[in-house]
Amino acid sequence: MKKWAIIVAGGSGLRMGQPMPKQFLILAERPLLYYTIDAFLKAYEDICIVLVLPKDFMETGEQLVQSAFSDKNIRLTTGGATRFDSVKNGLALTDREAIIFVHDGVRCLVTPPLIRRCYEKALQVGAVVPAISAKDSIRLRARESGVTETSAGNQLDATPSTDRTTVLDRDNVLLVQTPQTFFGQWLHEAFQQGYQPHFTDEATVVEQTGRSISLVEGEETNIKITRPIDLLIAERYLQQRDSNE
Repeated sequence: MKKWAIIVAGGSGLRMGQPMPKQFLILAERPLLYYTIDAFLKAYEDICIVLVLPKDFMETGEQLVQSAFSDKNIRLTTGGATRFDSVKNGLALTDREAIIFVHDGVRCLVTPPLIRRCYEKALQVGAVVPAISAKDSIRLRARESGVTETSAGNQLDATPSTDRTTVLDRDNVLLVQTPQTFFGQWLHEAFQQGYQPHFTDEATVVEQTGRSISLVEGEETNIKITRPIDLLIAERYLQQRDSNE
């Protein structure tokens, strides 16, 4: 089946404290976005890619594509006001009869095996999200007067705070990653809906249409670059990867 990857890189990356959007920051002598594109092309040589970029950095994206991937089927479009809008802009350039990946451009350490795993599962079930288990203790905060409780419902301490927290069983908490992967027809239909605030990712949009989402095992190294320290972590991961090849 035909394969499309919408790589969403339309953000400004203000948390990085850099004038250049984080997807174009240099990691091991190449822009972050290079590694993301390269992973999808290594997974499937015949894949078609749509890059969703900030309007003011379209030329920068075009230069990257021309310098490193000029012989590949890569199209560019501009991002929107929300992630929903950005994905919708990218989706307009894809086919309905296809498997479509949607991936965060700054998850630049995604590997071809994970991409293939998502594709194979999506062929079977239609909608797939990679996820990993939480390792830290997790609390859920509710904005109301009250007490801190454990997940078992035990009252710990009355407090004057307006915050109320509940400890969650981390074995039941999953950290969602990308690429989120779908039958193209399902994704196109889902994005005909109007935007809603609870649409935090593509899976929530598809679920709104009544479709079920399946999970595949994600990767610990498939981190999202959001802070300066993440660049250092990513560089170390790349060094380890290169030493193992």
